Amino acid sequence: MSFLDDIETLKQAALTDLQAARELSALEQAKGAWTGPHGKFTALLKQLGTLPREEKPAAGKQINAAKAELETARASCREALELQAALPSAPTDFTLPGRRRPVGRLHPLTQVTDEIVRAFRKIGFAVADGPEVEDDYHCFDSLNTPADHPARDTQDTFYLADAASPAKAGSGAGAAGAAGRYLLRTHTSSVQIRVMQSQPPPLRILAPGRVYRRDNADATHNPTFHQIEGLYVDRAVTVGDLKGTVEFVFQELMGTDVKVRFRPHYFSYTEPSFEIDFSSALVKKMGKDWLEIAGCGMVHPQVFENVGYDPEVWTGWAFGFGIERIAMIRYGINDIRLFYENDVRFLRQF
Repeated sequence: MSFLDDIETLKQAALTDLQAARELSALEQAKGAWTGPHGKFTALLKQLGTLPREEKPAAGKQINAAKAELETARASCREALELQAALPSAPTDFTLPGRRRPVGRLHPLTQVTDEIVRAFRKIGFAVADGPEVEDDYHCFDSLNTPADHPARDTQDTFYLADAASPAKAGSGAGAAGAAGRYLLRTHTSSVQIRVMQSQPPPLRILAPGRVYRRDNADATHNPTFHQIEGLYVDRAVTVGDLKGTVEFVFQELMGTDVKVRFRPHYFSYTEPSFEIDFSSALVKKMGKDWLEIAGCGMVHPQVFENVGYDPEVWTGWAFGFGIERIAMIRYGINDIRLFYENDVRFLRQF
């Protein structure tokens, strides 16, 4: 058998060995056995120097072609084995539906806020917003709250030692040069003041947002909570308009069986002022006939004068309530702190 015949024979044997490998490790062993430093094909190459001069060109050409063929075969076998290793060990039905990524949902307080806003939008109210870092003027002075009022005490309000001035809206009467100390707003009534300073009546606005008071956290109190307030200013606005709006909104939120009653109360920024109680099937389940839910009243004339409205021409009402309170009644929750703990076991229920 000639040298060229030996090349072809070894090549065929090497191809058979490479193609017989069933694992990557076996393929690497076959490569080493044939084309490695001590492989059979490598040993044949070392014999090239013993050939007569006239046979060397043809033998060298055939050896190079055989090496290229073996390398191509090895790469093809390796690709096939890697693909096989990546396949699942058990049969897979690719026509089955895929695993859906779980979809999040809105926080219960956001859901309740959105429903309140939708109810007010039905009767022409627009949503307004304002800064959470406020000043004395917009939070207290403009709302006819006297300097000795308990709400202005450091026991009840978070005052800031050094704070940048919140952006002032408008240039209503009394706003300039009367900012005073800065604080975390205790209610969203300050938004009402800023809106009235920035635009003339008539207006209908809704002011939802986060507020802060120095309460110790317990089942019914938290230093941070959410409030929503409404303001309606126009000519000849009456308490009847207020009562009708309150009844409409609470029936939208709690059901058509809701009943509302007003009790006389005192707020420095409304006159007359009322507490709002409501009764419904949910309240009955709590073992009560009536439950206090909100405060309201006709806007005090002094507040109108503070923002540059003529109280002889314009009248209006305002009311506000806590969003957490509505959510707790609606969902039967007995601890306000559950809203802030971010426990997904709780939040998934809504």
